Amino acid sequence: MDERMDIENDSGSQVIDEQKKQKKKKRFEIKKWTAVAFWSWDQTNDACPICRNHLMEPCIECQSAIDEGRLGERTSCPRASLINTINKLQDALAPLGGGSSSPIDLPQITVVGSQSSGKSSVLENIVGREFLPRGTGIVTRRPLILQLFNRRPSKHAKNDSDLLDLNTHNDKGEKTENNADEWGEFLHIPGQKFYDFDQIRQEIVKATDTTAGKNAGISPVPINLRIYSPHVLTLTLVDLPGLTKVPVGDQPVDIEKQIREMIMKFISKPNAIILAVNAANQDLANSDGLKLAREVDPEGMRTIGVLTKVDLMDEGTDVIDILAGRVIPLRSGYVPVINRGQKDIENHKTIRAALDDERKFFENHPSYSSKAQYCGTPFLAKKLNNILLNHIRATLPEIRAKIETALKKYQNELASLGPETVDSPSSTVLSVITDFCNDYNGVLDGHTKDISSNELSGGARISFVFHEVFKNGVYALDPFDRIKDADIRTIMYNSSGSAPSLFVGTAAFEVLVKQQIKRFEEPSLRCIALVFDELVRILSQILAQPSFSRFPALKERIAAVFTEFLREIMIPTNTFVSDIIHSEECYINTAHPDLLKGSEAVALVNEKLHPTNTVQVDPKTGKPLKNSPSNTNSSASTAVAPSGEDEKSGFFSGFFSSRNKKKLAAMEAPPPILKATGGMSDKEVVETEVIKLLISSYFGIVQRTVADIVPKAIMLKLIQLSRSDIQKVLLEKLYADKNIETLVKENDFTVARRKECKKMVEVLRNAASIVSTV
Repeated sequence: MDERMDIENDSGSQVIDEQKKQKKKKRFEIKKWTAVAFWSWDQTNDACPICRNHLMEPCIECQSAIDEGRLGERTSCPRASLINTINKLQDALAPLGGGSSSPIDLPQITVVGSQSSGKSSVLENIVGREFLPRGTGIVTRRPLILQLFNRRPSKHAKNDSDLLDLNTHNDKGEKTENNADEWGEFLHIPGQKFYDFDQIRQEIVKATDTTAGKNAGISPVPINLRIYSPHVLTLTLVDLPGLTKVPVGDQPVDIEKQIREMIMKFISKPNAIILAVNAANQDLANSDGLKLAREVDPEGMRTIGVLTKVDLMDEGTDVIDILAGRVIPLRSGYVPVINRGQKDIENHKTIRAALDDERKFFENHPSYSSKAQYCGTPFLAKKLNNILLNHIRATLPEIRAKIETALKKYQNELASLGPETVDSPSSTVLSVITDFCNDYNGVLDGHTKDISSNELSGGARISFVFHEVFKNGVYALDPFDRIKDADIRTIMYNSSGSAPSLFVGTAAFEVLVKQQIKRFEEPSLRCIALVFDELVRILSQILAQPSFSRFPALKERIAAVFTEFLREIMIPTNTFVSDIIHSEECYINTAHPDLLKGSEAVALVNEKLHPTNTVQVDPKTGKPLKNSPSNTNSSASTAVAPSGEDEKSGFFSGFFSSRNKKKLAAMEAPPPILKATGGMSDKEVVETEVIKLLISSYFGIVQRTVADIVPKAIMLKLIQLSRSDIQKVLLEKLYADKNIETLVKENDFTVARRKECKKMVEVLRNAASIVSTV
C-alpha cells in the first residue's frame, strides 16, 4: 500500500514537474515573441463573414448574428465601418490640403524608411498588385494616401483561387473582365475607375510631376488613391518619400532637410501610427526610419517595425533578438517580411508567387517555423488592420469633438465677417453705424460679448482713471509744498495794510488758499485728456472687429469723424471743468460747516506750542472733540500776547539790528525791496500756525469737492454727450460724402477670408455629418 502510494506520488510529482517545464517553456516563448504576437487566437478562418475584414479578434456583432441565425439581416459591420469613416473624413478634408496640413488629426498609418529599405515593395505586397512608380533616386515625391477597401467578389468568382486568377490583364494593358473585381480611383479624378494598375502608376507619376515638377523636387500636397479589391484588408496607409542622405542628379541641395521636415509633419501628430520599414541585413541602430520615429515616439507606443530582406541575411543569423524586443523594443513589435528582389521584378515574378515563397520561407526556416503564422505580409496586413481599428475606436470621440469645435469657430468667424454686400451703400453704412454705436455704448456699460479676465477694458478703464489716477493725483497735492512759513508771514503783513493787525486776518487766509485752489485745475484738465485717450482706445477696440475691418474706407472715416467729434466736445468740457475750479477759487466759504473755526485753530496751536492737556482731534474734520480736555484760558489775546523778548525779533528785526543804529539815526529811506530777514516772534509763529491749520482744513474741503465733481462733469460733457450724439454726427458726416459707394467696398482680405471660412464650414459640416453616423 505504501509502496503504491510512493509510486503514485512519484508519478504525480513527475507530472507536476513536466507541467512546470511546459509552462516555463511557454512563458519563454511568449516572452520571446511578445513584441510580435499579442493574440493567440487561431487566425486561419478569422475573416468577418459580413465585411470580409480580417480581424485579429472575432467580430462580436457579426458572430452573434451568426449564432442567432440573423446573418441575413446584417448588411454591414459597425466595427469595420470605422476605417471607412476615417477614409471618408480624409476625402472630406482633402479640399483643405489634406495630409499634414489637415486641421483635424486623423488616425492613419504613415510609412517611413530609407530609399533602399523596401518600403514600396511592402505596400505592393499588402495590396497584391504592382502600382507604385519604380526607378532610381527619389520616386515617391508626394505623400500617397492609400485607402484600401475590401469588397465582395463578383458572382462569377466561384472560390478564392478563381478570385486570385482574376487579377490579370492582357499584354496591351487593356481592360478585361478578369480584373473587373478590383480597381483604383483618384480623388482628383472623381468618377473614373482605373482597372489597369499600370495606368494607376502612370497617373501617380503624372500627378506628381504636375505639382512637384519633373525634376527631383518634392511636394507636401498628398495624392489620394482608393483601391477596391476582394483580397485586400480595409486599411489606410500613407506612403512618404524615402529618406536620402546625398542629393543625386537634379535633386535640390537640401533634399534631405525637405524630406525630413515633410515626414516629421506627418509622424509628429499624436494620432499617427508609424510603420518603420527597416532592412534586416543592416544594423537596426542605423535605421533612418526608427531614428525619426524615436524622436516623436521615444517610448515606441505607436510605432510598428517591419523587417525586410530577412532572406538576404548571412547564414546562421536571424532576427529573433529583434522580434523578442531585446534590441530596440516597440510596443507593437516587429513583423518580418520578404519582398521581391530586383531579379524577381525583371523576371516578372507575380506578387502572388512572391507571397507564396514568403510563406514557405518562414514555414521551413528553423528560427521562424514555430511562429510562421506571425511572420509575412498577410500577418502584417492583419495586424495593421486591427491596430488601426482599435486606434480609430479610441480616438473617434476626440475627433468628433475637435470637428465640432472647429466648425463652431469658423461659423462664428464667418458671422463676424458679415454676409456679402448685397444692400445699397446707404443701407450698409446705416447698418455699420448702428452696430458701432451699439458696441460703443455696450463697451462703456460693460455689456460686451467677450469680457476679458486678464485686463481692464472699456468703461472699467475710465472708472480707473476717475477713482485711482485722478483721485490720487488730487489728494497728492500738498498746500505747503510750494509755500514757506516766511511767505505766509509776508502775506499776512501785506494783507493787513498800513495798520498792523491784532488778530489773524481773513484776507491773508483767502489769498493763500486761492493760490492753492488754482493748482486743482491742472490735474482736472489732465483727467479730461486721459478720458479722451480711453475713448479713442475704445474706438480702436471696436473697429478692430472683423465686421468693421471688412470696409477699410468706412472704418477709417468713422475713426476720423469720431475722433474729430471728441475733440470738439472736449473744448467745452475743459471750459466747464475750469469754471468749476474757478468757482471754488472766487468764493471762499469761510462759513463751511466742515471748516475749522478760528478759536479751535488757536486752541490747537497753543496746545502744540504750550502743551498742557492733550487735545483729542477728530481725524476726519480736524476739529477738537467736544468732550476732550482743552485749555480754556487759551484765546487770541493770550496767544498773541507779546513779551519783552518778542520786540527783539520779528519781521523788521533784521532792519533794526544794533549794527544799523547809525542808519536809523540818520532816518535813511528803506531799501527798494523789503524781505523778512529776522526770526519770527512768538506772535508771528502762532499766527502762521493758525493760518496753516485753516488752509489745510479748507484745502481738504476743496480736495473732496474736486475729486467728486470733476468726474461728474466729464461724464456729463464728454462721455454722455458722445453717447447721445455720435450716431447723429456719423450719419450727417458720412451721408454727406459724395462717393459713399467707395466707403462700403470690402478689402481683399475680408473677401478672401470669407471665402476660406465658407470652405472650412462646408468641409467641417460634411465631416461632422460623417462622424455623426458612427
